[in-house]
Amino acid sequence: MKKLLSTFAVVSFSIAAFAQKPSPELLNPTNHTLVMIDHEGQMSFATKSITMDELRNNVGIVAGASKIFKVPTVVTTVAEKSFSGPVFPEIETFYPQSTSGYIDRTTMNTWEDTNAHQAITGKNKKKIVFAGLWTSVCIVGPTLSAISEGYEVYVITDACGDVSKEAHEQAVTRMVQMGAKPITAIQYLLELQRDWARQETYKPVTDLVKKYGGAYGLGILYAHDMLKH
Repeated sequence: MKKLLSTFAVVSFSIAAFAQKPSPELLNPTNHTLVMIDHEGQMSFATKSITMDELRNNVGIVAGASKIFKVPTVVTTVAEKSFSGPVFPEIETFYPQSTSGYIDRTTMNTWEDTNAHQAITGKNKKKIVFAGLWTSVCIVGPTLSAISEGYEVYVITDACGDVSKEAHEQAVTRMVQMGAKPITAIQYLLELQRDWARQETYKPVTDLVKKYGGAYGLGILYAHDMLKH
């Protein structure tokens, strides 16, 4: 009986220990590089798959999350001065061009630009997270290219957009078929936070959601006011 109880204790401990180990599929602040591509005025004018308010808020959540958790981040633009214009202010807020140094390209596929490719792969992360405009061109290109080079790729689908809903959805389907993993902006933020007991990021995260999180942000405002915490 004593031996049986001892065995049970060991098994129980092993199960408990195993249960505390998160999946390697989950993103954390140190296991990936975030790449934000062509969130610029000209690219947004023809975007119809998502409202511009939603897109800008989701971009704010993604950029803010990466800043809060110190995620290695690359911001890249296409023909910024001659065609596409400046990045969304939601990116500029967290990654000012004067200090971040956006990588401007002529290539539609970021992966084919030498400077961008070196900046992304130089972070030495196995996982890459992409978000940008348009899904079917500027996200499909680097996603398929990165996958072909052995990277694990995640795409924040609601921080992307395209000229039509069908164009966006078909692009996402194509990337998923090749192994990309679709996630959303809020999912990205909460996957990095993971535990509300992490007090050093609790307030910045909830402040970010209050600003950009729509109804979820209002819910946090309500809870903080009603519960006074």
